[in-house]
Amino acid sequence: MNLAEAERLIVRGVVGRAGGVWADLGAGSGTFTRALASLLGPGSTVHAVDRDVRALSELVGDEPRSAGANVVPLEADFREPLPVGDLDGIVMANSLHFVERGSQGEVLARVAGHLKGGGVLILVEYDQTQGSAWVPFPVPPGRFADIAVSAELSVPTEIGRRRSRYGPTDIYAAVASKVGLH
Repeated sequence: MNLAEAERLIVRGVVGRAGGVWADLGAGSGTFTRALASLLGPGSTVHAVDRDVRALSELVGDEPRSAGANVVPLEADFREPLPVGDLDGIVMANSLHFVERGSQGEVLARVAGHLKGGGVLILVEYDQTQGSAWVPFPVPPGRFADIAVSAELSVPTEIGRRRSRYGPTDIYAAVASKVGLH
């Protein structure tokens, strides 16, 4: 997926939220980190979190594509507690499907705990129910709705969809807001 495609998928979840502090969990080489930085603009901070330091190294020195945002590469596993403060938003693009199905709700609740009240979590995942080598534990929209509500997030709203290049399925983006004050 290229930068423009990533921006189109998540823009409806980011509009009106310029600036602020966000995290891209499971950032990899940074496609969605760059999309977030571009959409949020100057004065924003995007923590690019991944356990693969080599993938994160592609973000170092990439200021021209970060649109004035402060991009902070952070080597960490989003399944564990993170060394970040309260966040205005989180993007998880093609990362939750690597968490075993029985642990997805627990991990999502821990992740949502980093959001400020009213903060948003944008999930980008494949709309499929059968696992594969590339998507071992799928998170289709109905599954995301179930675990989002149990993680004290609102019922998700779909904000984008596109056909996958890797098969007869779609990639969707959905946003859910933190319920409560913290």
